Amino acid sequence: MNDQQASETPEHAPEQSPEHTKEPAPAPTLPRLGVRGTLRFLWRQLTSMNTALVLLLLLAVAAVPGSLLPQRSVNPGKTDQFLAENGWGGELLDWAGFFDVFTSPWFSAIYLLLFISLVGCVLPRCATYARQVVAKPPRTPRRLKRFTGYTTRSLVGSTPNQIQSLAAKRLKKSGYRVRTLEEGSGVLSVSAERGYLREAGNLAFHLALLGVLLGVGLGYLTSYRGQITVVEGEGFANSLTSYDSFEPGAWFNPDDLPPFRFTLEQFRAEFSTDSSNPKAFGLPTKFEADLTVDAPGRETYKQRVRVNEPLEVDGATAFLLGNGYAPIITVRDPEGHVVADGPVRTVANDKNYTGQLVLKMPDASPKQMALVGIFAPTAVIDERGPHSSYAGLVDPKLFLTAHTGDLGLDEGVPTNAYQIDVSKLEQIVGENGKPLLMTLAPGEKFDLPDGSSIEFRDIKRYAAFDVKHDPWQGFTLVMALVAAAGLMLSLFIPRRRVWVRATPAREGCEIEVAGLARSEDFALANDVTRLADRLAPTSASTDSRE
Repeated sequence: MNDQQASETPEHAPEQSPEHTKEPAPAPTLPRLGVRGTLRFLWRQLTSMNTALVLLLLLAVAAVPGSLLPQRSVNPGKTDQFLAENGWGGELLDWAGFFDVFTSPWFSAIYLLLFISLVGCVLPRCATYARQVVAKPPRTPRRLKRFTGYTTRSLVGSTPNQIQSLAAKRLKKSGYRVRTLEEGSGVLSVSAERGYLREAGNLAFHLALLGVLLGVGLGYLTSYRGQITVVEGEGFANSLTSYDSFEPGAWFNPDDLPPFRFTLEQFRAEFSTDSSNPKAFGLPTKFEADLTVDAPGRETYKQRVRVNEPLEVDGATAFLLGNGYAPIITVRDPEGHVVADGPVRTVANDKNYTGQLVLKMPDASPKQMALVGIFAPTAVIDERGPHSSYAGLVDPKLFLTAHTGDLGLDEGVPTNAYQIDVSKLEQIVGENGKPLLMTLAPGEKFDLPDGSSIEFRDIKRYAAFDVKHDPWQGFTLVMALVAAAGLMLSLFIPRRRVWVRATPAREGCEIEVAGLARSEDFALANDVTRLADRLAPTSASTDSRE
């Protein structure tokens, strides 16, 4: 039977006309963005606040290696030492720019993207805020029951005009911008708004953040930074030739160096002698440098520089960066001519100031000569060899070897004054044919087999300074303070709206009061109730609050 029905169905089915045949709906097609649409989409994504926050977080994370790893711009020596100790791992980090973090392409890319994102995000908000400031408060909503602190009062003997006037006066006195409205059928209302400083603080914070980024960037381009070492009794003049290392910004003109100078009169260092605490023994407790400063336009003056108390003169700041010992050595050739005389700065290798000493003498005869060795302020010789057991001058000694040959100083290629390759030199040997090892205390003299002499006369201290000039430093500081002030305003000033509606009644009027907070505002409900009390005291009205 089912088969019969199925076979009869086509015969008895009504025929459908062509106009009643339903065609399948076309598949929806999305409009193509095109080049312009794609660029607008990317711009909106870049200038969103979420993107700016992510870039700010990335910038903070990208700056971490600059704090953990040595940077060439600050200490090239430690950077080279790190590379020598870490092999291919150090070379990989160097290739990725981790020793020049703040000038690396990836850090600069994050920095520029953050700057562009903030500009594209903040400037439109500033325009919107400017329109909001001059605009009137919005109209009173029809249903105030939906809002915070909704309160109704029935007031006898008062008219809507009186309530509107009193509410406007009260709200203006409390700092609100007020708008009075007529809603028809005798219904009057007041719309009030305050807290615009909250948004102003928010915008000030972001604009100041832009200022900080701008100040840091321009400061990097127009600043300079250099390192110097000055021995006691010697001076420093602010010129390019006086710096041990100098790094100017891309827009800095060396002719703009301020012409000041200073002399290191004395350097004092104190170290802990508390033997009951092995961890603290030998640690520095005080570093002080007494300077005599001569700057144009002012009289010569004296200043004491400490680690956190730099010298500031003519827009430049000189920070006390380090210190060390400089033994005074006099070297004479076989004919008695002085080929070297003066303090030789040593490079400390440990916390006890075991220092490496290199003295190159290209004018020595009959061959050029170099002294290489160790200076120990408190000398000890054990299985580790000669070294210092304490940073103070308790038993100072020099441990030296002498080498002759071509020092490579006449080739015109700059070399490191604190390093020398002795593999290309010939070490002076003693009468027994073994390498000559010299141990000298202050005041002692040693005669070499060829008639030359080495005298250890005295010891001086030297101080290392980091001199920095940043003309945008003050601007950056002001922007940072403005950012902090703006952040405080945006956190502690509430933005709110309050409405009052007065409706005519038989014996007076009905009033409604409500508020709306644009952020968390726990005091709004109580303030709405307090306003209702001032407009219609409970002794003269009927209260209803939801």
